[in-house]
Amino acid sequence: MHDPRLDRLAEVLTCHSTELQPGETVLIEAFDVPDELVVSIMRAASARGARPMVSLKHNRVLRELYMSAEEPQMAMIGDIEKYRMEKADAYIGVRGTLNVTELSDVSNEQMSLYKKHWWHPVHTEIRVRETKWVVLRYPTPSMAQQASMSTEAFEDFYFQVCTMDYEKMSNAMAPLVELLDRTDEVRIVGSGTDLRFSIAGIPTVSCGGDRNIPDGEVFTSPVKDSVSGTISFNAKTINQGITFENITLSFEAGKIVEASAGDKTEALNSILDTDEGARYIGEFAIGCNPYITEPLLDPLFDEKIAGSFHFTPGNAYDEADNSNRSQVHWDMVMLQDEGHGGGEMFFDGVLVRQDGIFVLDELAGLNPETVMS
Repeated sequence: MHDPRLDRLAEVLTCHSTELQPGETVLIEAFDVPDELVVSIMRAASARGARPMVSLKHNRVLRELYMSAEEPQMAMIGDIEKYRMEKADAYIGVRGTLNVTELSDVSNEQMSLYKKHWWHPVHTEIRVRETKWVVLRYPTPSMAQQASMSTEAFEDFYFQVCTMDYEKMSNAMAPLVELLDRTDEVRIVGSGTDLRFSIAGIPTVSCGGDRNIPDGEVFTSPVKDSVSGTISFNAKTINQGITFENITLSFEAGKIVEASAGDKTEALNSILDTDEGARYIGEFAIGCNPYITEPLLDPLFDEKIAGSFHFTPGNAYDEADNSNRSQVHWDMVMLQDEGHGGGEMFFDGVLVRQDGIFVLDELAGLNPETVMS
């Protein structure tokens, strides 16, 4: 039986997120996703007069490709994928997973080949810069297990989060954007954390469902050499199929000079040594989605948690560019709500957020009880 929630989600993706127009070509790329959702997106796109292209991929197959491909082979695949992306006016990427650690045994060298010849030229250079795009996860039993929820309960949570009133959230983000645009120094204090950096002159961008689903963040980027101090992240994170926790980073003149993660310290530093830019920060973002309150070990959800922020080693986005370039873009999340240890955020010496709650009147509209009302 067809689930009508798929049609509602498809409407959000084609109407709000990508605003498809008659005659536009939209590339729908689906990873381990049921055909029913792909069909719903195709129908919603066609109803708006757009022309769908479809690419179906499977993570188990991609793992084998990433492990075995030699550089000329990966470059050829990247050229083909780039050609297809160049033909698209819009991109909708739906990423399911049957096993969140599927890529954990792919070597860093092989993943670097993929990033160099496939991910970077296709997604960083073309998709992000030249198309209207949105990326989302699909709810699977694997994700439900990560969230310690039943499959049915997780699906209900997923569709509530993904089809919320993003226009209302976007309006509430506007004062935060204005405040960040006026701010020079940011200071963040929390358990094991005392961090300072400048965001002067770097644009601020609000994300209200037009790039990610679920969404709910406001991001900018630190001045590249301005970060100093130490941060201890309290949310688990996955990179290259490896689960990391208790990551601590220390900075001098913007660069990560010390990085630890318990028994994963060697793996952490291997990723941070991918290239020079991987040890500098490319994004600072504040999470605002009131429906997401606990980490799910999935960055598209975790980076949006109300009361959180994320700090990102690696590549900066063009919209908030601090000139840092890297094959890496790793969103690491710190939770500052009272239930996760609390913490303070200051802009130019003024307390802005205490234990995950905005304390300034102009930002009260972003607090969970207001957004959800």
